Amino acid sequence: MSNDEFRAAMSRLASGVVLVTAKEPPLDPDDPRAPAGEDVGMTATAFLSVSLDPPLVLVSLREGSRMDELLEEQPLWAVSVLSESQRHIAGRFAMKGRISDRLLFEDIPYVRGEYTGAPLVGGALATLECRTEQRVTAGDHTLVIGRVLAADVPSAEGGPLTYFRGRYRQLG
Repeated sequence: MSNDEFRAAMSRLASGVVLVTAKEPPLDPDDPRAPAGEDVGMTATAFLSVSLDPPLVLVSLREGSRMDELLEEQPLWAVSVLSESQRHIAGRFAMKGRISDRLLFEDIPYVRGEYTGAPLVGGALATLECRTEQRVTAGDHTLVIGRVLAADVPSAEGGPLTYFRGRYRQLG
């Protein structure tokens, strides 16, 4: 089986789209004058619920990506489940060779999570704040399993943003 055959087969599996976010720790935590770390975000379609008791979720990160490296040192992160009207956010945070994360967040409404300090996107269908419980290397990805510290359903408007056959789509 070739990579192209595998990719084509997996593109037939519809997935929800989320924005995974985290706040970088300050460059020097012992120096109050040190620059604060940036907010970092990444679009993900490989996200799922793992357990109800305890509440656990899993996100798959490309090994060596900025988010993978950040979550190796920063155990607190958040997830915003994107609505069908937030396709532009998904596309922005999925770009390769993109501009700085600070600029990516510039015109997106968000609040900071109470437990993680990570951005939670306004208008998301649901938000979760998580703490890493386990990291598992799986091929060219890292599976990050997080304990859910808080979950909220701030918006019931609209349907979910989905990814199918290599494109963002709406249900219906």
